[in-house]
Amino acid sequence: MNKNIHIIGSGFSALASSCYLAKQGYSVTVLEKNDTLGGRARQFKKDGFTFDIGPSWYWMPDVFERFFADFGKKPSDYYTLDKLSPGYEVYFGEKSSLKISENLEDIYKMFEEEEKGSAKHLKSFLDSAKSNYDTAIKDLVYKPGVSPLELVNTTTIARVTQFFSTIRKHVRKNIKNPKLIKILEFPVLFLGAKPSNTPTFYNFMNYADFGLGTWHPRGGMYTVIEGMVSLAQSLGVNFKTNSNVEKIITDTSKNVVGLLVNGEKIETTLVLSGADYHHTETLLDKNLRQYSENYWDKKTFAPSSLLFYVGFNKKIENVSHHTLFFDTDFDAHAKEIYDNPQWPSDPLFYANFTSITDKTSAPEGKEAGFFLIPLAPGIEDTSELREEYFHKIMDRFEKLTNQKVKEHVLFNRSFCVNDFKEEYNSYKGNAYGMANTLLQTAFLRPKIKSSKVNNLYFTGQLTVPGPGVPPALISGKIASELICKNQ
Repeated sequence: MNKNIHIIGSGFSALASSCYLAKQGYSVTVLEKNDTLGGRARQFKKDGFTFDIGPSWYWMPDVFERFFADFGKKPSDYYTLDKLSPGYEVYFGEKSSLKISENLEDIYKMFEEEEKGSAKHLKSFLDSAKSNYDTAIKDLVYKPGVSPLELVNTTTIARVTQFFSTIRKHVRKNIKNPKLIKILEFPVLFLGAKPSNTPTFYNFMNYADFGLGTWHPRGGMYTVIEGMVSLAQSLGVNFKTNSNVEKIITDTSKNVVGLLVNGEKIETTLVLSGADYHHTETLLDKNLRQYSENYWDKKTFAPSSLLFYVGFNKKIENVSHHTLFFDTDFDAHAKEIYDNPQWPSDPLFYANFTSITDKTSAPEGKEAGFFLIPLAPGIEDTSELREEYFHKIMDRFEKLTNQKVKEHVLFNRSFCVNDFKEEYNSYKGNAYGMANTLLQTAFLRPKIKSSKVNNLYFTGQLTVPGPGVPPALISGKIASELICKNQ
């Protein structure tokens, strides 16, 4: 049995799989092209400010607990969590916002105040969401996507109709208030698709939101990466940064025999890629690729993003740790992402200010601001467009929150489509992977095991179970289990 494996990339899924494989006795080497570990979950530091470059939401804490428990550990062995209060805030117009409490009873009360009778419908909605969450975690997301039969049991059969209706229809059946509709449709954005294209079953994300709450690891999301690296190293995993994999080498029998790394051949007969799936296949000879360029082009990808990391020389007012700006037409913005890809005319955007909760992320009296605009992947990306959109959202931010901030900017660094391509080899510069639509769910996603190359496997957001940090942890587990089973 081959017990040596090389893992390409060091994001959440790659780190998770490295731990599971090392625990099973594999000699694991992780190869990261960049100079720091973490994949998209890296950090940017400047003048006493610290920003998470990528993921910024800590949802589904039970998935993190389950991961560390598999190794006899707890998240608290590596980092400290604070439950956010409020979980987040949503702006709908000038000086018009709602704060989402960490307390479910307060959320029911807020809904009732906004729309009489809506609390009853929300309770019913969340009962369904919790039941679906339990089903997803127990019966679905930890499956390797090998066969459609993985989805078939008495629990899932009872929910089959929920895969043929949508979140949008389910939400709007009983809730009519536009603000409440936006709040209930928001969580599926983590799945990378429009509410109108997302199966009703995925309302379990609403339970992840209201039922489990929003958390913050002190020191930022990167402390989770540091914890996972520490665990991996304790299990014997070897990490190599600045190690760019340029080719996957195979023999005439289509077996993996090595990797070309920084121009040098490394012998290996077992490879797991946590890098972008499409990019990984371009490292193979064309006849060994499972999926054509036409296949990838036809898939629905989650958005890319224009990100700004901004240092302010004062504290920002009238915002929460996580703040969403839904003051414009969501459907119009969605069409400019999915249906007619272009730079949005009037985009929704998101901001977080970790220094409200975590004093380590900015110098005293100052604020660290992270701003995100969802964009269509693959569109033109220029410095002039970035600058235009920075001023566009800053002007709106000032108006909506009733304060001046542009004159208090110490610096801003941007990250967009071209950076996603260059830094992560991301297909079309997407930020979140492939959307979880009905035809891109479970066994319909790209496979963990290559069908054309022996001993080549994949993990991460383009395979099962899908986009997001908790799914990445799960992907690492199921990929490692499949490797162990096949070896």
